[in-house]
Amino acid sequence: MFFNDIHIRIRFIFLVMIIILLLVIGKVFYIQFFSYNKLSQITEDLWSRKMTINAPRGDIVDRNGNVLATSVVTTTIYVVPSQIKDKEKVSKDIAAILNCDYNDVYKYVSKNSSMEIIRKGMDLPSDIATQIDNLGYDGVYLVVDSKRYYPYGDSLAHIIGFVGSDNQGLSGLELTYDEYLKGINGELKYYSDGKGNKLEVPDSYVAPSKGMTLELTLDIELIKALDNELKNAMDKYNSNAALGIVMNPKTGEILAMGSKPSFDPVNYQNFSEEIINRNLPIWMTFEPGSTFKIITLASSIEEEVVDIFKDTYTDTGSVNVDGSTLHCWKHGGHGTQTYLEVAENSCNPGFVSLGNKLGVDKLMGYIEKFGFGKKTGIDLNGEGNGILFKKENMGPVELATTAFGQGISVTPIQQITAVSAAINGGNLLTPYVVHSIIDDSSKSIIFENKPIIKREVISKETSTMVRFVLESVVANGTGKNAYIENYRVGGKTGTAQKVSNGKYLVGNYILSFIGFLPASDPEVIVYIAVDNPKGVTQYGGTISAPIARNIMLSAIETLGIEEKSGGMLKEYSYLDVKYLIVPDVVGMSKEDATKALKDFQVKYSGNGDKVVYMSPKADTFQSVDTTINLLLN
Repeated sequence: MFFNDIHIRIRFIFLVMIIILLLVIGKVFYIQFFSYNKLSQITEDLWSRKMTINAPRGDIVDRNGNVLATSVVTTTIYVVPSQIKDKEKVSKDIAAILNCDYNDVYKYVSKNSSMEIIRKGMDLPSDIATQIDNLGYDGVYLVVDSKRYYPYGDSLAHIIGFVGSDNQGLSGLELTYDEYLKGINGELKYYSDGKGNKLEVPDSYVAPSKGMTLELTLDIELIKALDNELKNAMDKYNSNAALGIVMNPKTGEILAMGSKPSFDPVNYQNFSEEIINRNLPIWMTFEPGSTFKIITLASSIEEEVVDIFKDTYTDTGSVNVDGSTLHCWKHGGHGTQTYLEVAENSCNPGFVSLGNKLGVDKLMGYIEKFGFGKKTGIDLNGEGNGILFKKENMGPVELATTAFGQGISVTPIQQITAVSAAINGGNLLTPYVVHSIIDDSSKSIIFENKPIIKREVISKETSTMVRFVLESVVANGTGKNAYIENYRVGGKTGTAQKVSNGKYLVGNYILSFIGFLPASDPEVIVYIAVDNPKGVTQYGGTISAPIARNIMLSAIETLGIEEKSGGMLKEYSYLDVKYLIVPDVVGMSKEDATKALKDFQVKYSGNGDKVVYMSPKADTFQSVDTTINLLLN
C-alpha cells in the first residue's frame, strides 16, 4: 500500500506539519496586523474601568450677555466596592463627614458591582469634598462634575426649561437646543484585575468639553419688571393666572416673556406636569375679546369699507343679529359716533357693523393672513394653534361675534404677532427668542437668527392709520390707564368672558391689554392678560392696562426710548391727575413767567427779573402739582 512505505509517511507528516506551521504563522500575522486594535481594545476593556464626567452645558445669556443659565462645578463620590478593604470604617468615616446615616453609605460600598455613586455624596461643596479626599481611602474616588444653575429661578423657567440628573435637556430651550448645549463628556479611567483590585497602572483622564453658548433676544431687566408685575397681579387679585409678552414689533424679537404660576427649574420634580408643561404665552388659547378688534379695524381700513372720520354708527346699547341680541358694554349705548369713536369706546355693535361691511370671506381672509389659526413658528416647544370658525359654517351671528373677538380662540403669541403686523407697516413676522449660537472654543457664530417676514398683510398707509386710531384709544378712550406723559402710546383693551363646557361663565373673565410706543414709530409692544382677577371690576382697562403701562415705563428706561412730541393730549376726568405741557419761559420776565405758569406751582431762585433756566424743561407734560423751578439772573 501507499502508506506502508515509511518514506512516504514521513514526507506526508512533514508536509502536514509545514501546512500547520504556515497556518499558525498566517494567524499570527493576521492578529498582529489586522486584529490587533480590536483585540487590544477587548483586552483593555476587561481590566479598565471608566467614570463618565459630565460636560458643563453651555451658558444661556440675554441680549446683553447677562447669564440666565450656567453650569457650576460640583463634586461626586464614586466608590469601587472591590477595592475597599475595611468597608465598615470607610462607611463610618464618610457618613460622619456627609452627616448622613451609616447604612446609607454602607449599602453602596458593600455592593457586588464594579462601581457605585453614593447618592448622599452628589453635588458636594468644596470643603466637604476636601475632607473626603484627605481620608485617602482606596476605592473612593472624587470626580469633578457640573450642575445646572438658574440665577433667576422661576422667572424664566418656561422659556429656558430644565435638565435631568444626567445633564440632558428635558424642556424649553434646554431641550430644543440640547444638541448645542450639552457639550462632550469626559472620563476618568483606572485599571483593575479580574477581582477588581486596582493595578499599578497610571489613571488616564480626558477632560470634558463645554457646550456652546445660547444668546437670546431677551432683556433680563424687562424680564424682572414683567415678573414683578405678574407676581403682584396674582397676589393682589388672587388671579388664576397672569401672563405677559414684550416684543420688538419691527423684528419679531421677544424681549420678555413670562407667566404665573411658574416653577423652580432646579426642583421641577416638586411641581405638577400641568404647570411645568404649559408655557401660557404660547400654549394658552382663549377668546381674545376687544384686543381682536384691531384686526377688524385694520381690515376695514385696508378694504376701504369705512371712513373712520366721516362715517357714523348709532349705538343703542345692543344689536339684533339673526334673532340673537349682542350687547355693548355700556348700558344704553354710546349714541351716534364716528368709527374713530367706535374704536375709542370699544363698541361691540359698531364692530358688528364693520364685520357686516367686510363679509365672511374678506374678514376671515384677513384673519388668516394675520396668522390666526396656525402656529407662529416661535422657536419654543409647546405652541398652540388656536381655533377659528370654518367659513362654510359661519352665519350672521358667527360673523358678528368674530368681528369683536368672541367665539374664536387665539394664543397670546398669535395676538401680539398679528397686532405687530398691524402697526409695523403691515408685515407679519416670525417671533423668536434665540438670537445666535456661539462656539466658545473658536469664538465663531454657528447660527444666527434674522427677522423673517412671512408676508405683507396691509399697506403702510393702513398701518399708519391703525396706529393713529390706537393712540386715540389710549388718549381718549378705554385705554387711558396706559397713557404715559411725554410719550406717544397706542393700545387696546380686552375683556373676554371665559367658556367652560360650551357655556359662558358668570363673572369669570380674562382681562387683557395690548399697547405699544412710540405710536409714531413703535419700538416695543406689550401684551398683558390676567385670568379671573377677583374682588375688582373686571375690565381690561382697569386691571391690565396699568400693568402694561408699568412695563412700557421699564422699556423706556431699559431700551433708552426717547420722548416723542406731537402726541395726543389725554382727555382727563375729575378723578385723574391732570397733566399739561410746560411752556418755555426762559428769557421772560419774572412777571410774565408767573402768568405763563399759572397752572403750576412756581419756585424762584436768584434776585434778578429775568428767567435764565427752568426745571423741569419746557414742552414736557407735567402734573399740575409739579413745582417748576426757575433760576433768575
